[in-house]
Amino acid sequence: MKNLQMVDLIGQYQKVKHEIDEALQRVVESAAFINGPEVKAFAGELAEHTGIQHVIPCANGTDALQVVMMAMGFKPGDEVITTSFTYVATGEVIALLGLTPVLVEVNPETFTIDPDAFERAITPRTVAVVPVHLFGQCADMERVMEIARRHKLRVIEDAAQAIGSEYTFADGAKKKAGAMGDAGCTSFFPSKNLGCYGDGGAIFTDDKDLAESIRRTANHGQTAQYTHDFIGVNSRLDSLQAAVLRVKLRHLDSYTRARQRAAEWYDRAFAGCEGLQVPVRQPGSTHVFHQYTLIVKSGDRQALIDHLAAKHIPSKIYYPIPLHLQAAYRSDRYPEGDLPVSEYLASHVVSLPMHTELSEDDLRYISDQVLAFFANKPKLKDNSVIS
Repeated sequence: MKNLQMVDLIGQYQKVKHEIDEALQRVVESAAFINGPEVKAFAGELAEHTGIQHVIPCANGTDALQVVMMAMGFKPGDEVITTSFTYVATGEVIALLGLTPVLVEVNPETFTIDPDAFERAITPRTVAVVPVHLFGQCADMERVMEIARRHKLRVIEDAAQAIGSEYTFADGAKKKAGAMGDAGCTSFFPSKNLGCYGDGGAIFTDDKDLAESIRRTANHGQTAQYTHDFIGVNSRLDSLQAAVLRVKLRHLDSYTRARQRAAEWYDRAFAGCEGLQVPVRQPGSTHVFHQYTLIVKSGDRQALIDHLAAKHIPSKIYYPIPLHLQAAYRSDRYPEGDLPVSEYLASHVVSLPMHTELSEDDLRYISDQVLAFFANKPKLKDNSVIS
């Protein structure tokens, strides 16, 4: 049995080695390391793939969120609504800018923002919502967009885990993750579905004026060389990473299909397992499976993790502590027990290996070992919040 990994970047590289090596050599020989032609070409190709007018590459996905909020002109004290069950970066940039993060519940089945919870949290100080397309599928954007428009709020999509996912609206219109709100943000962290070989990110928007403000914000607030009309930051994607991403973007659709096939295998294998809840698909959205995340309904999550580790199968908890219970974000506003769905998921989810290089033998071995764990356990009461 080969060494199983949560993400097999080496195996993926080997299949495109010639293309990657040639792309990197091209950059080195050109010496155009910053804002070179590779960055501009990648931005154009990603815009075409996403169906968006403007793509602004930046240094990482966290910067993408921060730059957008700076470019939108939010002021300290303004409230931005997002979910508690997410990676810390989503809430981090809100707090970093002196804004107030307002944390709400997720749908207990899809793990994305609960539109009713979003609407209940709106106050006169609310300026925006950040729906997180968690684990690879879009949030309920039909309702999120309708609520946001009605309350005149900005929508900033956190699409760091869902590049390539597509959402179909009730009128039949189809939009890619990150291309529905006022702006979308993504990450090219190496383990992402479209990952580079370092850090990287990008911002999407169809708003020409906002795009220009984003570009200037990401470039020191510069309006002309050595002319700075407002305070900005230095956030850019370097040419070597752009060259890698140009290669991998050409393979993104096949990477997505490979992940979806792996997810379908897991789904079939676990369909009859009473101790597990397989990922539930958001109606209207495709799922690109950045993670394949199960709910361990029996509550024996750590025992399952230990069992898999003994069989040389990695697993991971995304995320063990919701934001409202993190020391950095705790406040009287969110006492423990206030967001029960987020707290339940944090204590019951587990993610299995999910990447483009999983073979049928890998999937069979992983699923057989998961099922063996439950077969050897006495039947326990299902304490799920969604049963």
